[in-house]
Amino acid sequence: MSGPPVTGNPVLSPVLLLGQAPGAKEILVNRPFAWTAGKTLFSWFSQIGLTEEQFRNRVYIAAVCRCYPGKNPAGGDRVPRRDEIANCSRWLQDELRLLKPQLVLPAGKLAIQQFLAASRLDAVVGTQHRIDLGTCSLDVIPLPHPSGASPWHRTEPGKSLLLQALQLIEAHPAWAKISR
Repeated sequence: MSGPPVTGNPVLSPVLLLGQAPGAKEILVNRPFAWTAGKTLFSWFSQIGLTEEQFRNRVYIAAVCRCYPGKNPAGGDRVPRRDEIANCSRWLQDELRLLKPQLVLPAGKLAIQQFLAASRLDAVVGTQHRIDLGTCSLDVIPLPHPSGASPWHRTEPGKSLLLQALQLIEAHPAWAKISR
């Protein structure tokens, strides 16, 4: 992995968004979800009441891995390896322990797998899960990864499941706290 760690604004929030890892362009501007995936992601949240600026100022944004994992030889960004995930895991554990979020929004399979045993997106996107971490209990509403490379959220059943997930988020008490 390379580049400086990329983190969101240091926001005390009842909502935490968890991504996979920054891309090459995010490293350049030191901002998570700064390019194509971010445009898609923030368009989802604008549908339920928060602009990108409001979201960045009201939601804690974290990632499974904080540095850029590099390019995949087959194309796109490389998915972090298990050892890289393990090396970065203490950051997320500490954030969860300190922030005690009421709602976690993992975006993409790797982020979802930090909380749920899910091999398929259609098994978890569009649903809400209560998780007890020992230090806190929280709700998890999984989202697909907003990557432009993935058509999952633009075709069925992904399109309908994403809409269900956004409805669950909008109805959640933690979202109500930040979207006023």
